[in-house]
Amino acid sequence: MNTNERANDEDVSCYSLFGSSYSEQNIASSPAVTTWWKSITENVEQVCAQRSSVRTIATQTNKSQEVFKREDKFGAHNYHPLPVALEKGEGCFVWDVEGNRYFDYLSAYSACNQGHCHPKIVKALNDQASKLTLTSRAFYNDVLGEFEEYITKLFKYDKVLPMNTGVEGGETACKLARKWAYNVKKVPDNQAKIIFAAGNFWGRTLAAISSSTDPSSYAGFGPYMPGFGMVPYDDLGALEREFQDPNVCAFMVEPIQGEAGVVVPSEGYLKGVRELCTKYNVLWIADEVQTGLCRTGKMLCVEHSGVRPDMLVLGKALSGGIFPVSAVLADDEVMLTIKPGEHGSTYGGNPLGCKVAIASLEVLLEEKLADNAAKLGEMLRKELNKLPKDVVKVVRGKGLLNAIVISEKFDAWDVCVRLRDNGLLAKPTHGDIIRFAPPLVMNEEQLMESVNIIKSTVMSFN
Repeated sequence: MNTNERANDEDVSCYSLFGSSYSEQNIASSPAVTTWWKSITENVEQVCAQRSSVRTIATQTNKSQEVFKREDKFGAHNYHPLPVALEKGEGCFVWDVEGNRYFDYLSAYSACNQGHCHPKIVKALNDQASKLTLTSRAFYNDVLGEFEEYITKLFKYDKVLPMNTGVEGGETACKLARKWAYNVKKVPDNQAKIIFAAGNFWGRTLAAISSSTDPSSYAGFGPYMPGFGMVPYDDLGALEREFQDPNVCAFMVEPIQGEAGVVVPSEGYLKGVRELCTKYNVLWIADEVQTGLCRTGKMLCVEHSGVRPDMLVLGKALSGGIFPVSAVLADDEVMLTIKPGEHGSTYGGNPLGCKVAIASLEVLLEEKLADNAAKLGEMLRKELNKLPKDVVKVVRGKGLLNAIVISEKFDAWDVCVRLRDNGLLAKPTHGDIIRFAPPLVMNEEQLMESVNIIKSTVMSFN
């Protein structure tokens, strides 16, 4: 069997290799899979060399080109995708329309922490989809309360407000902060101020870009949202100076800045944020849309610092890449400031999304994906640090949220294109940074296979 083409029923996925009973039966009943896996584990480097020699961009046929052309003709040009046309995903792998298999090292920006098309989450979707999908919040449904109880007990907050996308979660948190400012902190009307960290990214709505320092996000879209302030990331002194203003009601920050290039703050930064917010009666909003849900080796990234935010924003992997679900968690003092009619969403809290979210959270816990992310993240950074420094200047990250910084002598886009040619998909951010964030269901053997692809690709530039 060609190691680059695994589209038949005997293919092995991350789930089977990770050891779930669902797939062990598939392996046991498939001699072809057993033989293939033995060949991989016996000689990973040889397999990767074969992959590099066999799989090139030349294997893309008119099928891929037609996909590219159709999107370009009929779709808005608001994205610049890597040229690969995907049609299937399973575990930590995706396949293009020609049947070529790739390691997914982006995980849909960490929405697919549980791997592509996880069978338990897909089953939850299918079971609920055949029963009841949407009621709006005009009526009660029998699933929303189940989800609310599950997630609030899991993360130990009084209340949750469910939405759909990560940016809706951020908007919701900002509205809650302003309501709390006027009702509880007694900030004068229309004077509430929310502080953000430079380099942040939480979406592309008008509010989100108003807090952005990236011209590609905000340029040409003014006027901007008033009442937003900015401080440098990882600078407690600057944050405390802003907090001298009694109208400051909240500080919204990513525990690790993802889109900025996986920027990890100094040890003690988040503890300092917690202390300052408490001292000055300011709400701390933790944007864990990308860092949360086991991605960094803990269920929440803030757990590395042993601190608790006043508001927690979740999204992406909350639905395992199956259905858009986001949520804001807070205690009653904050959450109950919003009254009926003041905030909502037709789809927010729909029964289909709620069942998917419960299953997604259960998978994270049952398969101990935080532990796996911590272990594999250490292995990945150890291997990445062996790369030549004249090509890869910096390696950084936590858990399986990592990035490399490419030397100015090379183009990160060209590196990603060559990684694609060799069987691994990643995407540059901010020009010279490549984010490496595979699904958390990956195992050690798969990690080392993918690492060898990265090594051979980087060495080809040296």
